[in-house]
Amino acid sequence: MAKTFTPKDAHQVMNLLLKQATGQSAVSVVDSSSFASAGELVLATGMENVFNSLNIVLNRLVVASRAYNAKLRIVSSNEVGAYSNRARKISFYSQFALPDGSHNTDLYTNLAQGYTSGDNGGASTKSQWEQHQPMPLEMNFGGTNVWQYCITNYEDQIKLALRDDAEFARFVSGYLQEHANDIEQSMEGFYRMTLLNRMAMTYDMSADMPGAAIDLTAAFNAFYNTSYTGAQLRSTYLKEFLAFMTATIKEVSDYMEERTNKYHWSVPKTVGGETYHILRHTPKDRQKLVLYSPLFRKAEALVLPEIFNPQYLSIENYEAVSFWQSDYSDLDDLNRPRINVTPAIIETDSTDPAYGTQIKGAAVSLDYVVGFLFDSDAVLAEMQLDRVDSTPVEARKHYRNTWNTFAKNAISDPTENAVLFYMS
Repeated sequence: MAKTFTPKDAHQVMNLLLKQATGQSAVSVVDSSSFASAGELVLATGMENVFNSLNIVLNRLVVASRAYNAKLRIVSSNEVGAYSNRARKISFYSQFALPDGSHNTDLYTNLAQGYTSGDNGGASTKSQWEQHQPMPLEMNFGGTNVWQYCITNYEDQIKLALRDDAEFARFVSGYLQEHANDIEQSMEGFYRMTLLNRMAMTYDMSADMPGAAIDLTAAFNAFYNTSYTGAQLRSTYLKEFLAFMTATIKEVSDYMEERTNKYHWSVPKTVGGETYHILRHTPKDRQKLVLYSPLFRKAEALVLPEIFNPQYLSIENYEAVSFWQSDYSDLDDLNRPRINVTPAIIETDSTDPAYGTQIKGAAVSLDYVVGFLFDSDAVLAEMQLDRVDSTPVEARKHYRNTWNTFAKNAISDPTENAVLFYMS
């Protein structure tokens, strides 16, 4: 299932993400009708006939609207423009040292009477004209996800439901703010989808990414020679677990600064019997960290308050999330730490004809994800187009439409460092 470069309408995906992220996938009934004033949809005076939801006669007007700021902007990249729905990324394989030709060594005799600058029948190193080409690797990222929003503005028709121009202005300001909030939350949904895909990709491709998926339950038990469950570590042994978890994340953060073939797909390539790898390192200022905040809330004031110092982990780009995929609540809030994603991945079996192309990965279902540490180039939500167009006034019906059009691309690069922390 290769990525297509023609625009794909993403509004259904965005709506699905929005429903999960706002808990709209299910509704439970709580009977509080005798205790609260919840407002009524219709009063005896009737409604205006445009929205059929505003009373013609109103007293004091309260407009319920406030600005919403999208979360997970940590994965948002700079605008790349409408001409950039495809990007080429060139990396280079690490190459090894060569035998010395300026001395006589235990391997080669380079300096001897009558020897030339050549290899002298294999006794010497090759000449200075021996070619050693750079070994580039090109990765192509492309595609466009598109969706639109529209808001209709009526010129005069709803003014009979309002008392004066000031109330009309407040009413219009209110619904425009909620329109902006819908757009802002759709952006958050796209960022969340982009992040979830890279998290699931990391788990699915972990066999090809040494150290990229760490089961903190298993790691804790291996270190302390115990057999606790994840639930026990998050309750009875929370203090010990948080200390271990924090130290582990800090260690991995330090290790990611080293240039190695760990924490990413190094795209192994064998040439002349020698295997080469793409090596990566991630300085601290290019590291980003997202953590599941409910794990820490009960512990902040009770145990290890020092681990909540923002400087403790030395991660400059950090964001806390209260859920990963769905905040639909149940008795124990079991949905919040879960992910259930079928990611886009790369075929890494060099014997497969599809090697190096994008394919559909296996479903990744994890009950408790703690956090995700990644290189800033590993996850990108690129903005290609963000424009607003307004129609003229419809001469007969006296309204105008404003259309917002968005084109974005979600990039999950498996050749960049990323580590998923979860609990079995």
